[in-house]
Amino acid sequence: MKTQRRASAAAVALLLGGAGLVMVATPAQAAEVTFEVKCAPPVGSAVVGPTTAKITAPANAKVGDEVKVVWETVKAAADNPGFVDLDEDTVQPTGEMKLGGAQSGVVKVTGERKNPKIPKNSPMKLSPMEGTFKLTKAGDVTVTPAWYNVNVSTFNADTRCDPTGTVPTGATIKVSAAGSTPPTSAPPTSAPPTSAPPTSAPPTSAPPTSAPPTSAPPTSPAPSPTGGGQTDFPGQPVDVTFDCGTFMPDGPLKGRVTISAKKNGGSYDLTAATAKGVMNSPMDLPAGALQPSMDIKLGGADSGTVKVTGPGNAEPIKSGAPVSLSDMKGTYKPGKTGKTTLTPGNLTINVVMVAGGKPIVVPCTASGATPSLTLDTAAQPGGSGTSGTSGSSGSTSGGLAETGASDDGGVKALALVAGTILLLGAAVFTFTPWRRLRGQR
Repeated sequence: MKTQRRASAAAVALLLGGAGLVMVATPAQAAEVTFEVKCAPPVGSAVVGPTTAKITAPANAKVGDEVKVVWETVKAAADNPGFVDLDEDTVQPTGEMKLGGAQSGVVKVTGERKNPKIPKNSPMKLSPMEGTFKLTKAGDVTVTPAWYNVNVSTFNADTRCDPTGTVPTGATIKVSAAGSTPPTSAPPTSAPPTSAPPTSAPPTSAPPTSAPPTSAPPTSPAPSPTGGGQTDFPGQPVDVTFDCGTFMPDGPLKGRVTISAKKNGGSYDLTAATAKGVMNSPMDLPAGALQPSMDIKLGGADSGTVKVTGPGNAEPIKSGAPVSLSDMKGTYKPGKTGKTTLTPGNLTINVVMVAGGKPIVVPCTASGATPSLTLDTAAQPGGSGTSGTSGSSGSTSGGLAETGASDDGGVKALALVAGTILLLGAAVFTFTPWRRLRGQR
């Protein structure tokens, strides 16, 4: 009976092999190899670092077999940067492995879009990549990792990593002629790489510091008071320092903001404008990607803040095109009578790279600003008073008010954050080239 069962099992195996199904010869072999790669994120400088991959393949097979190979990334070239947490099942790896020895060619390998949540500053978790190929020649066939790519669906961003030097062989398949029986003895244990894996790590030193501005920013004129029958009140551009925390690792940057007002009954329609494109976009941005808001601080007779908001960019922004934030608008209803000053405050930018996707929220603390506008206010029922908040978000079709905010010393922080920093959440392997970007401005 046992003999019949063995014969039946052998017959089934032969039928499956003849049907062209994937044959995974047993026992299989697995070995880890480490090699240097250069990764090209969608924005920013390239990253060079070691990748460790575990390669699994059959130890023995014969000509005509279709075999499966597996690439498991034990350690990627860099961790997830400290900009955004990557959600579950948003990361998918793909790549290629090279064949050598008795048979040449490449094997495309693909992993599932399946991963746990990957917090900021933590190791990347990539699913195993698998691929199949048909053996055509007898002899030793080597399988060696080549390039791999990481796609993040949240931002539709790719980061490709290519080897920078010689890559150790990951596996060797002993292929016998068609019709022969592969060896049944256990294959020799794969030896570790003969040379120690590269010890170089991704660059940790800060990028070179760009030259400071050749001249100091112009001194802001004193804010103009209002009164009489005037209804339009243009403000003056004022310097502001924005600290965006980890989103601006090079430290706070100075920019300029202008606040203007238009009297509307007993209230005022406010507009906060930033400088027009002070830098070029490092990559394509979809329409609606950049959505700014700001807290305008009240001083003098009144106190509290007024929230002003702006819509996302109306049109897509091509790589290399100027980056500008839309005007931010809101309504100020005075709570006190007297001269009230309006000063740029904290800035927040929501970035949505995919329609309906989860926004990246970047808060920037403002400091050092002086009033951009002074209004002669009359208290209104239900006005802001000392409540700390007032106004409502308004809608606008975009475009910056011509109030002196178009000079070259515009809000670098806004442009850098909107055009570069936020996008790095999509670049899985990257280091932030802030000084380089400032040097190109």
